[in-house]
Amino acid sequence: MSNMMKQDDIETLRELIKEIDTAMLTTATEEGLVSRPMKTQEVEFDGDLWFFTKKETNKYDEILHNQDVNVAYVGKSYVSVRGRAEIVEDLGKKKELWSKIYEQIMQTSYDDPNVILIKVKVEAAEYWEQGNFTKKMGFYYKRMTGQSSESTDINETLEFNN
Repeated sequence: MSNMMKQDDIETLRELIKEIDTAMLTTATEEGLVSRPMKTQEVEFDGDLWFFTKKETNKYDEILHNQDVNVAYVGKSYVSVRGRAEIVEDLGKKKELWSKIYEQIMQTSYDDPNVILIKVKVEAAEYWEQGNFTKKMGFYYKRMTGQSSESTDINETLEFNN
């Protein structure tokens, strides 16, 4: 994949998720998959997603054992992001991403050693555009008439070579 194509994919995903505050982060456990709401950091998306959490959470332990995660967004479109999670304890990065709202939510400050960042390095993203009425109608018409609907798929997949 060319760098230009990768940049186009990054810009597409950035536009899809830029105004969505809360995402669902899914991790794997021995019992199966677990999802929970997380506030996405308000930074310019560059191929990585960032979330604050604490070490004393299940997701911290789950990521230490299995870095494969999924992050789902619902807004003007539906977006499913597959990636690899990493625990980041860098004080400078925590300070950069910290805001006053986290002091209220987490009842602590960014320099608390229990506060960590989850960095999700995006590998692929699939999205469905809610607003593309013409594409949806073409898709459903072809399905109802028995024609191939491949050329009118209502979703797209972005692959990131990280």
